[in-house]
Amino acid sequence: MINFRGRFGRPVWHYLILPVTVLLLAALLFTPIIMRTESALKIRPNQQGLSLPDGFSLYQHLDQRGIRIKSITPENDSLVVSLESPEQQQEAITALQDILPNGYVIVSSESKKRQRLLPAFRNNLQNVG
Repeated sequence: MINFRGRFGRPVWHYLILPVTVLLLAALLFTPIIMRTESALKIRPNQQGLSLPDGFSLYQHLDQRGIRIKSITPENDSLVVSLESPEQQQEAITALQDILPNGYVIVSSESKKRQRLLPAFRNNLQNVG
């Protein structure tokens, strides 16, 4: 058997332990960040003539019911309510149905957090070479 020795007389695999361990730890740490999806609700008017509800009042009502919100943002003709935890999604839907008058549609929506992670690299790949 061939026994490769490094610079200081140690086997080569001793020198590979640290970089491999660092790569594995980095992969374990960044996997949840890359694969994370946010729980969001999309509210849009179902009837013509209805405007979007006030985001601040929605925030206050949901916060009073113990539902934690990351953000409320307008998107096209709807209002997107991003929740802090996916477990609160059903509770938020029932709360919004109580808060909002008839004529609004509330749908669960997966946020595009995963797709926004590396958009700069995707665009620059065409310029490489």
